[in-house]
Amino acid sequence: MRHEHIETNSALMLLLILVVISIGGLVEIVPLFYINDTIEKVDGVRPYTPLEMRGRDIYVREGCYLCHSQMIRPFRDEWLRYGHYSLAAESQYDHPFQWGSRRTGPDLARVGGKYSNQWQVQHLKNPQSVVPQSIMPRYPWLLENDLDYSDVGARMRALRATGVPYSLVQQEYDANVKRFGKDIADQLDISQGQESLLKQARDKNFDGLPNRVTEMEALVAYLQVLGTMVDFTKYEEGYFAKFR
Repeated sequence: MRHEHIETNSALMLLLILVVISIGGLVEIVPLFYINDTIEKVDGVRPYTPLEMRGRDIYVREGCYLCHSQMIRPFRDEWLRYGHYSLAAESQYDHPFQWGSRRTGPDLARVGGKYSNQWQVQHLKNPQSVVPQSIMPRYPWLLENDLDYSDVGARMRALRATGVPYSLVQQEYDANVKRFGKDIADQLDISQGQESLLKQARDKNFDGLPNRVTEMEALVAYLQVLGTMVDFTKYEEGYFAKFR
């Protein structure tokens, strides 16, 4: 009779469902705050440079995550196609993370360095010109629009508030030098954000336009860093051996 009372009372049923979900969520989430190794320590993982960070902003703005995941699962078919499975540490500076929930297009967790800058630019301008069977839409405006980097410092400060180690004071800068090396620490200095962005754009010339910094340049810079921070040869032998 009690079961019938619950099943015929929609308000009570909804309340009990919320209670059960809340208890289950707490059981799953709370222990993570007390586990020191929830995110494993992996050499090489660093925050994005200002140019890469702005490229990630554009990636999110254009909704790329709706068709492309950035999480390779530890299954044979996954690593045969995409490479080593994703590590939690790789997403520790992503706010929000880009794991995705579907793959209309391929996973991009290891796309960095897989293709040249010129290929990436052409692919974003006209995907079918390099992959005829692609159903991806075109993004020609990325090459037409100059990148707005006037607020890059404010964006870095906002991410710093979430735990990303961009530096504001000398002590933070020194810690980054020790952790990431001076070259990277210089790029993570908020006071040098715009200069760092322009220097990387000038040195790498991701979009092929040396006299401009476009949204295309930032997005390609972001794509080219995905999956390149970690030396996966340190992990592959032990993990993949069991599949051979």
